[in-house]
Amino acid sequence: MGIPLVAIIGRPNVGKSTLFNRLTGSRKSIVGDEPGITRDRIYGDVEWKSRRFELVDTGGIVPDDEAIIPANIFKQAGFAIDSSQAIIWVVDARAGVTPLDEEISLYLRNIGKPVFIAANKAETRKVEEEAAEFYQFGFEMSPLSAEHGTSVGDLLDKVFDVLSFEDEEEPDESREIKLAIIGRPNVGKSSILNKILGEERVIVSPIAGTTRDAIDTHLIVDDQKFLLIDTAGIRRKGKTNEMAEKMSVIMARKALERADVAVLVIDAVEGVTNLDANIGGYAVDSGCSVIIVVNKWDALEEKETNTVYEFERNMRREMKFLEWAPLLFISALTGQRVQKILPLVKQANDGRNIRIPTSQLNKFFEDSISQPRGGTAPATAKGGVSRLKVQYITQGGMRPPLFVLFTSGGSKAGLHFSYLRYIENRLREAFGFFATPIRLKERHKMKKAAGGR
Repeated sequence: MGIPLVAIIGRPNVGKSTLFNRLTGSRKSIVGDEPGITRDRIYGDVEWKSRRFELVDTGGIVPDDEAIIPANIFKQAGFAIDSSQAIIWVVDARAGVTPLDEEISLYLRNIGKPVFIAANKAETRKVEEEAAEFYQFGFEMSPLSAEHGTSVGDLLDKVFDVLSFEDEEEPDESREIKLAIIGRPNVGKSSILNKILGEERVIVSPIAGTTRDAIDTHLIVDDQKFLLIDTAGIRRKGKTNEMAEKMSVIMARKALERADVAVLVIDAVEGVTNLDANIGGYAVDSGCSVIIVVNKWDALEEKETNTVYEFERNMRREMKFLEWAPLLFISALTGQRVQKILPLVKQANDGRNIRIPTSQLNKFFEDSISQPRGGTAPATAKGGVSRLKVQYITQGGMRPPLFVLFTSGGSKAGLHFSYLRYIENRLREAFGFFATPIRLKERHKMKKAAGGR
């Protein structure tokens, strides 16, 4: 079902994440000198020979380690292997065959799936020749350098030949909705994702900051496809001492850049913080639709009935720029109202895909801009009444909706933000745009000076 899945496995620090990033053309996996940085399953798409398959990066296999996180990593790798058509086993060509490699080879011989050894870090002819010792395991082997991209195509050719592809195009209406779950550390993002999925797809443990990468999970609900991205807890850069935690800030923002909808999780007990507002700002800057989810609400439910209204009033005051974002109070612990998240996400995605017919937009222009109700007149960015005149408005794009205001007149200052806010509010009033930001862009036409070009 769907496109083929290929799993990348191997012991820690052999370059699995570097190879994943090379094959997918992304920086989705965190790469660093610290062993065992990848702790969950990370998914990405690989395009080769005009076809596409899915790649999953797993944590380093440490089967004899009893610690909580390594044990879970081995479990996550097993899930990925079970779901895949083929396995890329990454080994360190410089280090040669290790006892753990021999142990992994015994495991792989019994899974009954094609296995391809990627002998990584073979940057020199000498190391490439020494990599031949990995043939002893009886699998196809490709010496390569994930960091430099050397011989990666040879590996892809071999993998491609064993995959089964379905010849069907996805209809546009079944487009996968990319959903990023964002928020401060320990607000319950992974718990919410696990409750939505009904399985422990993402590692949840009492160890703070367990999730350090952005984890992709596919889900189909009522024929709608979702790609759920559980991002690492975003921390202020000055308070992230560990290298992986610092990079999590970057990766969370990268996750937002490829998301359609962001679920901003806020801790009900701690209330709204400046960092919550900053994170919400990241989502708006990236053009995501936003749904605000207040988690751990069960801890406050026994309070007076106006708690909801007080919380919302405080939140709206702290995050005025998200006044259009819907608010949902949930408990990931009990599952209370968690089932309402995906329908809201679907509605938010519909809102960001609205295309206004030209005839309706022309009528909107006449009613709200050309002859604005209440006599609202354009103002310049520097204050005062503007000589600028909005000549017409067009929709320049979707996801998120973009409208272009064509102006003329003697000022270069541009329209005042309050007038732009007025237009945005009228657009929402007229057409909805549920939970989505609206972009307004000005294009100003100056009169040509005499004798000018």
